[in-house]
Amino acid sequence: MSSTSDAREFQARMQRLDELLQSVETFTDPEAQAQTRAIVQAVLDLHGAGLERIFEHLTAPGESAAAMDACVNDDIVGGLLLLHGLHPLSMEDRVRQALEQVRPYLHSHGGNVELLGIDDGIARLRLEGSCKGCPSSAVTMKQTIEEALLAKAPDLTGLVVEGSLDAERSVTDDGRVLVSLPVLQMRS
Repeated sequence: MSSTSDAREFQARMQRLDELLQSVETFTDPEAQAQTRAIVQAVLDLHGAGLERIFEHLTAPGESAAAMDACVNDDIVGGLLLLHGLHPLSMEDRVRQALEQVRPYLHSHGGNVELLGIDDGIARLRLEGSCKGCPSSAVTMKQTIEEALLAKAPDLTGLVVEGSLDAERSVTDDGRVLVSLPVLQMRS
């Protein structure tokens, strides 16, 4: 299974879990609501404690960093680490990793992406490139970036890419064309 499909599958499972938890609120019996929430929390606490212990073993002196790296870079394991607050990489580091993954593709289309910053879980990016005036290239670039960000930083709450598709393109002093895209929401 590819990294992108792993990330999508993980997101689908998380969304299903969220839907099930929201359905608990429709229970008419407050005791059933409380009991269901307590069961879910106990399972999360148990899994979180287990993951934390696994990480302690992986980071113990003399252990190979390769196993830790493999866990951190696995989209599903990484997602679980995020869920339990155990992911060792910051959101910014994970966003930078995602952008590094897509740069070769963007470069092949004469483009690039710059991280302008992350504020309150919202990443601000600027696309640069010479996509030869083709709006579909800009859309493809945007989708490629969104998929990479979803895989590495599913906890982003939003994504702002400078400007809009209809905005006039500006040319920098070194001849690069700045491509601008509208505000995107990573989650509903």
